[in-house]
Amino acid sequence: MRNMSALYGTYARSNLAFERGEGVRLFAQDGTEYLDFHAGVAVNALGHGDPHMVASLKAAAEKVWHTANTFTIPEQERLGQRLVENTFADACFFTNSGTEAVECAVKTARHYFWANGEKDRYEVIAFTGSFHGRTMGMIAAAGNEHYLEGFGPALPGFKHVDPNDLAAVEKAITPQTCAILLEPVQGEGGCTEMTADFMRGLRALCDKHGMLLILDEVQSGYGRTGKFFAHEWSGIEPDIMAVAKGIGAGFPLGACLAKGEVAKSMVPGTHGSTYGGNPLACAMGNAVLDRMLAPGFFDQVDKVGQRLKWHLQQLAQRFPDQVLELRGRGLLAGIRIASPVRDVVAKLRDEHHLLAMTANENVLRLLPPLVVTEADIEEAVSRLAAVFEEFEAAKATA
Repeated sequence: MRNMSALYGTYARSNLAFERGEGVRLFAQDGTEYLDFHAGVAVNALGHGDPHMVASLKAAAEKVWHTANTFTIPEQERLGQRLVENTFADACFFTNSGTEAVECAVKTARHYFWANGEKDRYEVIAFTGSFHGRTMGMIAAAGNEHYLEGFGPALPGFKHVDPNDLAAVEKAITPQTCAILLEPVQGEGGCTEMTADFMRGLRALCDKHGMLLILDEVQSGYGRTGKFFAHEWSGIEPDIMAVAKGIGAGFPLGACLAKGEVAKSMVPGTHGSTYGGNPLACAMGNAVLDRMLAPGFFDQVDKVGQRLKWHLQQLAQRFPDQVLELRGRGLLAGIRIASPVRDVVAKLRDEHHLLAMTANENVLRLLPPLVVTEADIEEAVSRLAAVFEEFEAAKATA
């Protein structure tokens, strides 16, 4: 009998396995209840067991699960139209994941210039601390040496500068530059938020130099910061945007959205996906929009996001030796801490039954479902405080 898992060893997995979920709670196989401020890496935007999502999945499962994109898919057409009506975009391409959505965005930008006769204009300016997924193209786009190591030379065509440094961006622009790619709020990189002035400055640089602005809103979009998309806080619009995670609220789905002039060169043969935008996935995407586009949904997310910030500020005042910096926006919250973040996450999970995440720069990342209440937030912060007290006590007796 095999004693080892048949799976790749690419994840440092906990032995914890969940059987069911309700709202912002998950229940392990032994019945233990956990407060979920992880949300499957910001995916479970509507929490667990949302009745409308469950009913929509059951109804869709009774119909056609999958057809190829060589046929018209009504649910896909409907989802695309709703996204166009509620964003800057005129066209969209559906994918299975976030990294595929960003790949499509970069391909769209490069092909736009190729089709307009500027075949040498393919370079993309990206940012240190970014994360755009795990494909060969997107680990090159992020430029993180840890993710590049062992996979041969990085694909060319990407330059990297520090976030929130507009002068560095301007200095990096050359005649070959076609686009700027960034996350309005970095997730994996440490919950770093781009300032409104920086976002507006990037838009102005793109307009000045005839470049395209690509936003990766895979983690920051779909209500996570209190607006449909995080770039709305700065009052600018991108030319292309990648979305995923919350778009399916747990069902694998992503999308690349673009302005019509930018997308028009993507004709048959330029790009494709076998599963992307199939009937089952798009039924779930439409169910998510049913909930999120309802009056007051984003206002409520913004409200609880502000309350989370307030409670974390109180926590920072109480534990100044543990909480070094608060980051992020809304329900994409980061706490740069003094104690080893992996140890804190493990203690929260195993002893206090609160699920949270790590991020770079020793940041504790909190990503609750968007349906979280202030009572849930108070409970989570109380468990955080208990862990900080334990680390403080251990330091005092060391």
